[in-house]
Amino acid sequence: MKYNKLTEEERKIIEDKNTEAPFSGEYDDFYLKGSYVCKRCNSYLFSSKDKFDAGCGWPSFDDTKGRIMTRLDADGIRTEVVCSNCGAHLGHVFEGEKLTDKNTRYCINSLAMRFVPDGEELPKPIENE
Repeated sequence: MKYNKLTEEERKIIEDKNTEAPFSGEYDDFYLKGSYVCKRCNSYLFSSKDKFDAGCGWPSFDDTKGRIMTRLDADGIRTEVVCSNCGAHLGHVFEGEKLTDKNTRYCINSLAMRFVPDGEELPKPIENE
């Protein structure tokens, strides 16, 4: 499968399941209108309408209609969020924190996503075969 070329930092997050340092990501304190897509395969992940400031140091969303799935993290405690198309590690999801009415926080690494401003065409996803 030929996915988008990743930088070494992106590869460490997406493939090795590392986490970027808090408050270091491009999209942490970023509130333009648009969509977020998977850095590796271009699949739609999140809308800026669902982004909120959780104060945690990572971009946070309380909903998604994108191509994601969740599974128990290797630590056996947290719930990992991955792209359902290419399996890219995106971050983790937390519930029950009461930060929004939806009571969910998708805590996502900036390096795992790319922002597409409203009015710009979303890239075509590179489909997993």
